[in-house]
Amino acid sequence: MTTAPWRDPALPAAARVDDLLSRMTLQEKTAQLYGVWVGAETDGEGVAPHQHDMTVAYDWDELITHGLGQLTRPFGTAPVDPVRGARALARAQRRIAAAGRFGIPALAHEECLAGFTAWRATAYPVPLAWGATWDPPLVEEMARRIGEDLRSVGVHQGLAPVLDVVRDPRWGRVEETIGEDPYLVGTVGAAYVRGLESAGVVATLKHFAGYASSAGARNLAPVRAGLREFADITLPPFEMALREGGARSVMAAYTETDGLPASADPGLLTRLLREEWGFTGTVVADYFGIGFLQTLHRVAGSPAEAAHAALAAGIDVELPTLKCYGPPLLEAVRSGRVPEELVDRAARRVLLQKCELGLLDADWTPEPDGPVSLDPPVNRALARRLAEESVVLLDNPAGLLPLASGTRIAVVGPRAADALAMLGCYSFPSHVLTHHPGVPTGIEIPTVLEALRAELPDAKVTFAQGCDVSDPDPSGFEEAVARTAEADVCVAVLGDRAGLFGRGTSGEGCDATDLALPGAQGDLLDALLATGVPVVLVLLTGRPYALGRWHGRLGAVVQAFFPGEEGGPAVAGVLSGRVNPSGRLPVSVPREPGGQPWTYLQPPLGLAGEVSNLDPTPLYAFGHGRSYTRFAWEDVAGGEEEIGTDGACDLSVTVRNTGERKGAEVVQLYLHDPVASVTRPDVRLVGYRRVALEAGEAARVTFRFHTDLSAFTDRAGRRVVEPGALELRLAASSADVRHTARLTLTGPVRVTGADRRLCCPTEVSPVR
Repeated sequence: MTTAPWRDPALPAAARVDDLLSRMTLQEKTAQLYGVWVGAETDGEGVAPHQHDMTVAYDWDELITHGLGQLTRPFGTAPVDPVRGARALARAQRRIAAAGRFGIPALAHEECLAGFTAWRATAYPVPLAWGATWDPPLVEEMARRIGEDLRSVGVHQGLAPVLDVVRDPRWGRVEETIGEDPYLVGTVGAAYVRGLESAGVVATLKHFAGYASSAGARNLAPVRAGLREFADITLPPFEMALREGGARSVMAAYTETDGLPASADPGLLTRLLREEWGFTGTVVADYFGIGFLQTLHRVAGSPAEAAHAALAAGIDVELPTLKCYGPPLLEAVRSGRVPEELVDRAARRVLLQKCELGLLDADWTPEPDGPVSLDPPVNRALARRLAEESVVLLDNPAGLLPLASGTRIAVVGPRAADALAMLGCYSFPSHVLTHHPGVPTGIEIPTVLEALRAELPDAKVTFAQGCDVSDPDPSGFEEAVARTAEADVCVAVLGDRAGLFGRGTSGEGCDATDLALPGAQGDLLDALLATGVPVVLVLLTGRPYALGRWHGRLGAVVQAFFPGEEGGPAVAGVLSGRVNPSGRLPVSVPREPGGQPWTYLQPPLGLAGEVSNLDPTPLYAFGHGRSYTRFAWEDVAGGEEEIGTDGACDLSVTVRNTGERKGAEVVQLYLHDPVASVTRPDVRLVGYRRVALEAGEAARVTFRFHTDLSAFTDRAGRRVVEPGALELRLAASSADVRHTARLTLTGPVRVTGADRRLCCPTEVSPVR
């Protein structure tokens, strides 16, 4: 029996795919370019098409005779038991393979922003919490576990990470981002990609590019970023995740920049992504993004025109279903309005990826490799560690924390006794279960109230909700004040409720008019403070909120960004002192709520000055965070020298834990460029290292700085390193500089290439 070349695993993937394409009809090729939104039946009997507002009618049995590119969210659409869901997906894959001439299965994808978005799967902290850990290796470990869980049930592609850089914290999807700095976003995001890809799952970078820069922080609003902002802030995390992480897929953004939608931009999706950066994977549409070219952007007059624009720009796969790349594209190609070469180009990329995943091999099987368990103890332990590292102690001026054993504690607030307070918008309970009332969450999620009672069994803990998250009704204040007046300390647990499109205070389509605490929560906090009882403010949020109104009046402030299923015990551990807080802010915390959407990456005119009465200086700076121990920074060496514009230097510091307990310090390296040919941010992060130290222990941290890290986009649009003075600042936050090293760069202006260094290597060695 002769095996067709495309079935021969000994041949190169490119040769196999070329052979396969030569045998396929136009309809079979276009069938590889779209997904179908499905959901596993709760009885495990099958995977069925999911009806959605923008789906189109089709005959499933007829459809799959031509093949199928993707299956959209077989687990993330409805609560299905993971074992039964894996069985249903395998059955659907066998049907798809049997129906087509070539026996090619679909590629199944799922959301995995804060864990696998499936019933009974681990709900990890949201990406903003990953940023707060400043711990890429830990994020990589989490992503590897997520990838292994996806593969265990037959899923091949994960729609994560989000690499949008926060530009305005009023934007609803801030919780999905890693922070407001491109270096932090890029390094943590690349770590996530490495972890997911190491498990054999295709990581998908979102949202390429500019989505978080929407005007007024409004979801899908036009992006008005200039060329240099786009090049120096928006794009670097994506480049880093491709080069340093190895991502195999990119998702086009919904937004348009300067009148050009990302989904129809060949300059972005082909010239930059593929020709300059060398990307060889697949570009997928954000859900309904191709159809939006017609309905929202109005740059296409029909689904066929939208398909042509997207395909020509470089989008290979339409998700979540066949709105434009189905019959409209097929008809347009047959009539000669769309070149078949565009279909071939996209189909080749899709089939190459399927070949890499083993889906073209004759011995491929859809059956799960082993037992299915999506929230095992190892996952929960990892979720706990991430949550504990992500909690940020913003302030503790009088040492009120840790709380003493036997204390009378009044726990107050709408987030204290609600398990969903721990979860972001893309967790399964918040994203899907709200449509299935009565279905249990499927995972254990201790609340802060429950966890604090377990953490401090000798304490007398009372509770009053006080108010709702977003309702302005103050009728619950009286009970909350009464409980507080009876206590030694009040723990006020306030914050956000994650949701979708206005059903929450944080999440996709839940943008904020200002950065005041939602609803009556600010007034509740005032009422609690009026009792005279010390108040510890605990925030469980998806964005930073303005806290200047209470600065100097609170006993302590603890910030947690939707810390996941183990977030309650993590927060309680910080309050009790079992956990020494080590999180650092991935976003600035503003002083005032209105009119000053602000990130720390500001040129001189973006800083406080005499030209305006408004002061945008944050209350707590990017990178800020306190500890229950103390650290001394000693013996700084390096950096005071002349180097060429293509040179490098080392900068070292000894960090010593001078306190009485184990803790972790985050040593941060910032760059200040005193004079440049275009305006530059006053400071920007170019390196960091998290260092855990026992009491009395010291370590030497060395940053290996290369001038590539000082490159920026000049007036001609080139990325250059300019000669002149530079400052390297060792700091505990963007505003807490411990040492400044002054460099002089000599030589000509140097234009950097695609091989420029993106990361600052660090080394840590013990000091005796």
